[in-house]
Amino acid sequence: MRKNTLLFVVLIFITDIYGQRLYKTDIPVVKDEYWWGGVVAYGSRMPYLEPLAEYDLALRNNNNQVVPLFLSSKGRYLWSDRPFRFEIAGNTLKITSDYEQVAVQQSGSTLRDACLAASRKYFPPTGTLPDELFFTMPQYNTWIELMYNQNQEDILKYAQAVSDNGFPAGVLMIDDNWQKYYGNFDFRPEKFPDAKGMIRSLHDMGFKLMLWVCPFVSPDSPEYRGLMADGYLLKRKGSDRPAIINWWNGQSACYDLTNPKAFGHYVSILKGMQREYGVDGFKFDAGDNSFYDPQYIDSHKKDAASVDHTMAWMKTGLEFPFNEYRAGWKMGGQPLVQRLGDKYYSYSALQSLIPEMTAAGLLGYAYTCPDMIGGGQIASFMDLDTKDFDQNLIVRSAQAHALMPMMQFSVAPWRVLDKEHLAMVRDMADLHRQFGEYIVGCARESSVTGEPVARHMAYSFPDEGFETCKDQFMLGDRYMVAPVVTRENKRRIKLPGGKWKDDKGKLYSGGQTIYMEIPINRLVYFEKQPAKQTTVN
Repeated sequence: MRKNTLLFVVLIFITDIYGQRLYKTDIPVVKDEYWWGGVVAYGSRMPYLEPLAEYDLALRNNNNQVVPLFLSSKGRYLWSDRPFRFEIAGNTLKITSDYEQVAVQQSGSTLRDACLAASRKYFPPTGTLPDELFFTMPQYNTWIELMYNQNQEDILKYAQAVSDNGFPAGVLMIDDNWQKYYGNFDFRPEKFPDAKGMIRSLHDMGFKLMLWVCPFVSPDSPEYRGLMADGYLLKRKGSDRPAIINWWNGQSACYDLTNPKAFGHYVSILKGMQREYGVDGFKFDAGDNSFYDPQYIDSHKKDAASVDHTMAWMKTGLEFPFNEYRAGWKMGGQPLVQRLGDKYYSYSALQSLIPEMTAAGLLGYAYTCPDMIGGGQIASFMDLDTKDFDQNLIVRSAQAHALMPMMQFSVAPWRVLDKEHLAMVRDMADLHRQFGEYIVGCARESSVTGEPVARHMAYSFPDEGFETCKDQFMLGDRYMVAPVVTRENKRRIKLPGGKWKDDKGKLYSGGQTIYMEIPINRLVYFEKQPAKQTTVN
């Protein structure tokens, strides 16, 4: 996608076979121009270098956030308040909208210029953050260890094991199936005989507690009947009856959070949980745009697009400083924690973390967590044979997380690792703690300026040939991080211009490519130095 192309944009509108107007924008890619945008889960494809089939932001999200924003390394950008379709074909970025003509705008000449201009205009930072504990300490999620067997005894054992194995306490998330059923917010008494006592114990251990929640409601339940009577549920198209939506745990009704009364009701339930149990916040799962296809549902907000429901779900999190989301639409700059979609336990998944994290930052999600260490796909850890388990991959995953804005454990390292590998992972949790104040400082800066926390190399160093770099990133403007993301204990590292000091204290002149042997117990990172430092080659 880098040919000599004149800088012009083709804007046309046509009608489809039903007579609906379609607005098309064809954006030829100019020489040495690179584009990012649209889909966080496509970070590994960014910048878009190859042809790409049409992608509909209204009905797809690949298990993560989608944003109606594209950014160019030449300072160009485009935005729409409504979802559109995009594709890459013939050295051209093609945009199709059902709502409006999407125009290309220019601000400066770099990726950073485009990113900050779009942020200021369309999703300005609010000056507020999620709770700072997200950035300073590791997070722990009970999903991989307990799956649907969430229970008081094993949760307390998991939390105690964090301390017993020398890991710092932080945010603890109790995952799905703590409640009686969907739409109900009572702890299952047979699994949680003393939920209040459990939460007090977790607080005494130094944890903040979050509970998994979703917008779904089990049919034929008292809550379902009450919500139906109040008109708080999405309806089947053309019907007064609630819609039943297929999702990964079955078929359920769903809150219509475009209804302010339903929204207020849902938030009041969660705040009641906080008052009654001392819960600190919530992991807001689901909200994927594919659940809200307007062909099949009616809602309080007339002519609501699918993503309007995703955004309404995200807005519930603004009521709680402890929050987390996986699916998203717009809402950049807001004090919401995002997480990358569940990854498999593989090196290819590990290699996707940096490009997806930097894509999230470019699209407005500065406060993002790179999934769970080792991956959040439960299938990777079922029937685990620890004799054949690649322990190095857990270590390299922990290293990739350690100097990102957040890090989250789920599979218990002390269960799957030997003493030597466990010590390496514990060192990474401690490194994140040591960098906590710096990371929080970057997040505070982002809350004012809109700068990403984890930054693409081309964002920080335009015109130095980093556009296609996918295995290095900047943490703020001071540290360059270069984790090993392959099976080999070595890698190539390209240093930007300037002076750099690595994690062992060795000084380097920038503007060169170096090759390093990196043992399994080392994470390589570089601190930018004042120009007066003496360097070695």
